[in-house]
Amino acid sequence: MTPTGGPGIEAIVPTIGASPLLGRCLEALARENARVTLVLPDALALDTLPPTGDATVVRLPGRPGFAAANNAALRRIDAATVPYVALVNDDAIVEPGWSSTLRAALEADHSLAAVQGLVFRLDDPSIVDGWGIGWNRWSQAIQLGHGRPATEAPTASTPIFGVSATAALFRRGALAAVTRRDASGDRSVFDEALFAYYEDVDLAARLRVHGFRALAVPAARALHAGSASGSMLPWSGRALVHGNRLLVLARLLGWRFLPSLPRLVLRDLVDALRLLGRGDPRGAGGVVAGLARAARRLPEFAHGSSPQLDPALLRGGMPS
Repeated sequence: MTPTGGPGIEAIVPTIGASPLLGRCLEALARENARVTLVLPDALALDTLPPTGDATVVRLPGRPGFAAANNAALRRIDAATVPYVALVNDDAIVEPGWSSTLRAALEADHSLAAVQGLVFRLDDPSIVDGWGIGWNRWSQAIQLGHGRPATEAPTASTPIFGVSATAALFRRGALAAVTRRDASGDRSVFDEALFAYYEDVDLAARLRVHGFRALAVPAARALHAGSASGSMLPWSGRALVHGNRLLVLARLLGWRFLPSLPRLVLRDLVDALRLLGRGDPRGAGGVVAGLARAARRLPEFAHGSSPQLDPALLRGGMPS
């Protein structure tokens, strides 16, 4: 097999064993010549999974969140020998040339912290799943292009706010620049207080605060079986999305957060009413639970200093 990704790329794939696509995900990464670290709960038996090949297996107690799973893998990867780290969901399948295309983009521009390609829906590749993280006018993080026809996807490399952790490649040195000690003293890239959802948004923001940029590279492509649509989220997912959104914005907006809070909460209440109107009281309850989660955790995130980023960027402004 001719290497396509080249040495120095490690892919992290967290899994709880529920994805029927895990085998195809790992096979696609093997074709890219990427080493793989597979992160799974202690209770998950390896013989219930498809063949893992040469993947390094990292086990964590309980049911770790996405942030904790990636942090555990990153701590075990030697930054001196692995200059690039890919994060790939266990229901994402990268297409041939994905890693080499993204790596070339990082090598060509050292101001880039992370790059991703176009991601399409696995069940209908004519529909875009996303090409990166952006913000709408209500300061909700969104998957750029989600649900749009593939014909509307960009054909040239495009600046984006940040990459989605669905399938993306990071410069290890950029991640080191934003690594910090968590409450237990461990070095962490992702904020484990977020558990899951918005953890990649928070990372994208911290990388941008440190002067790094992100890019969508259309020549790299992947398929994804998941959905960024809020209509697909369970109660717990909604609580995390809506709660973590406010927590991340509190960190980013500083003293401007409280004046913005009525507008932010109003959008959440509109979402809850829409769910009720669709006959989904459980979904509406998840939104309310998210507001309660944010209220409990705000002291950890809120601060009175200046905004870390231009607030206009968090209302749909275009990144450079």
